Amino acid sequence: MTHARLSPVLILGVGGRLGKMLRAAWRKTPPLGLEIHYQSRRMLSGENSVRWAPGDDPAALPACDTVIALWGQTSGEAPALDVNVTLADQSRDVARACGASRVLHLSSAAVYGPASAASEVTPPAPVNAYGQSKLAMETAVAGFDDLGLRHVCLRLANVVGADSLAPVLTGSAPARLDRFSDGNGPLRSYIGAADLADVLAALSRLPAAQLPALLNVAAHRPVAMQDLITASGKDITWRNAPPDAVQEVTMDCSLLRRLLPHVTPQSDPVALVKMLHAQG
Repeated sequence: MTHARLSPVLILGVGGRLGKMLRAAWRKTPPLGLEIHYQSRRMLSGENSVRWAPGDDPAALPACDTVIALWGQTSGEAPALDVNVTLADQSRDVARACGASRVLHLSSAAVYGPASAASEVTPPAPVNAYGQSKLAMETAVAGFDDLGLRHVCLRLANVVGADSLAPVLTGSAPARLDRFSDGNGPLRSYIGAADLADVLAALSRLPAAQLPALLNVAAHRPVAMQDLITASGKDITWRNAPPDAVQEVTMDCSLLRRLLPHVTPQSDPVALVKMLHAQG
């Protein structure tokens, strides 16, 4: 009996919270048709893991068809965040060394700044250093000209359990939220980690030529932070939102829906919290 060849995927930077959540999701439900390999600066337990850091010999990395670049700096001042551009260059170098047909670079909804239903053609207007660094990364990636290597920037929503609410949803931290003039708290585009794992796997299976240069990645309906907290059984302590607080950052994911019609990320707060706790 012959077995279909599994398409190899290399995940860069799995040592952080998001990487651990994706590993747990794929461990629970291995993605059809794919063989996932994990890179980290420190040795990871389990199969298909490689200890490697930028500057090491790329020959130590496995051949792959898809590179998914999770790595990046999420906090700090502008000089520290400049590494996000450097890491995009290094993701490109890894992909070329490994024979990949595509690189999925993780950008962020933060490139939009305060926005309602922003689509991929909405002009970016980041209001913080993180969003500015991700926009700079996107600009660098747009300048890449690699024959046979497709570069895609994924403008990722808040991931449940990996954003600022994580200590509330997964631990005992108090739930404090900004209340805006309409009486509500922040509204964000969200996605669960298991759903994100499904999206990344589906993008890895598509022909590289079908992938867009920019793609919003989120559930199709935004989620109120207060509803996630309530779904987790916590009480909320409200404070008046400061003048620079951003109430809404939401994305239009129509392109994602057309590209992956059979992948339907959850937007129900109760389902999202259950998904988070099911991962352990």
